[in-house]
Amino acid sequence: MGLLEGKKALILGVANERSIAWGITKAFKENGASIAMSYLNDALYKRVEPLSKEVDADFLCELDVGRDEHIENMAKMVKEKWGKFDILVHSLAFANRDDLQGRFVETSRDGFSLACDISAYSLLGVSNALKELLNEDASIMAMTYHGSQKVMANYNMMGVAKAALEASARYLADDLGKESIRVNCISAGPIKTLAASGISGFRSILKTVEERAPLHRNVTPEDVAGTALYLGSDLSKNVTGQILYIDSGYSILA
Repeated sequence: MGLLEGKKALILGVANERSIAWGITKAFKENGASIAMSYLNDALYKRVEPLSKEVDADFLCELDVGRDEHIENMAKMVKEKWGKFDILVHSLAFANRDDLQGRFVETSRDGFSLACDISAYSLLGVSNALKELLNEDASIMAMTYHGSQKVMANYNMMGVAKAALEASARYLADDLGKESIRVNCISAGPIKTLAASGISGFRSILKTVEERAPLHRNVTPEDVAGTALYLGSDLSKNVTGQILYIDSGYSILA
């Protein structure tokens, strides 16, 4: 019997087979969870739909977290298909490419607002829409990165957005704790994903981790999935408001 036997998990943010969210999805399915997934738009549906079939997902829902009506429709679909569920995985982030490559000081007002809206506020938006549908001892988890705590070259606006995400997770953990819902973040080391392709000099970041991290290796989506599995299971029933680092120890270095 798997760690998530009988649990239902809604995964937000699978873009393709290299996504961190996809690694989590596979691990959840292998451990007995029922799966539902979101897709951003028609273009990404073509990538996500075959993956949903691979894990025999119960349903797919269109979700652009920048649109309130999408969040409301997702909540209605979850209620209709499942009623209640147990695990919410937030693996969503976006910033304009220019705001990840230029000088941080030149970030536009619109670029700042967009990155924080999609990458941070969306955790609040979906949590609020779904909170009545989450079972007791449910788990919400969001993906973050150490660039929220320390300055990382070219991470720029996304670092600020991830800092907002982590602070939001802490306040949500306090607020939703009264309903026995826990909220945590997973801070993964750099991984070659579609989102990472927008960060200038990403290959050099991977090389630096291999050279300097205590374990001298980069992490994979499967590594992150192991921690997500722990957070989704009853093994972590008293863990909330935390940031769990999966980065080969890189974050402990000065």
